[in-house]
Amino acid sequence: MPSRSKKPTCAILGASADRSKFSNQSLHAHELAGYEVYAVNPRGGEVEGRTAYTRLADVPVDHFDRISVYLRPSALLPVLDEIAAKGCDELWLNPGTSDDQVLARAQELGLNAIVGCSIVDVSQRGL
Repeated sequence: MPSRSKKPTCAILGASADRSKFSNQSLHAHELAGYEVYAVNPRGGEVEGRTAYTRLADVPVDHFDRISVYLRPSALLPVLDEIAAKGCDELWLNPGTSDDQVLARAQELGLNAIVGCSIVDVSQRGL
């Protein structure tokens, strides 16, 4: 984790208002771990009382500490360029979000892709 005085930032791609979904639970887990959390969902609207941005590019953050993904590989692949343009220290590919194409493209773009569950990560180590 970068040593900054401000709260670290995390975008949840595929954030859902459905509390039974892991993407919704991730919002809460990251917030409890001390992150400033941003919801991103192509439908927009609101998720858990916060604006759901339709595109990552619309989020008012220049660079993220973490982006946690909850999209199918076919939906994620075209978004990887947008992720690289925005920038992030860690790109968490939660279970079911990555495949060989996603991993290859993330590597080409120089993204620090971590295949694992970001919820488990923040609950085990916090900040």
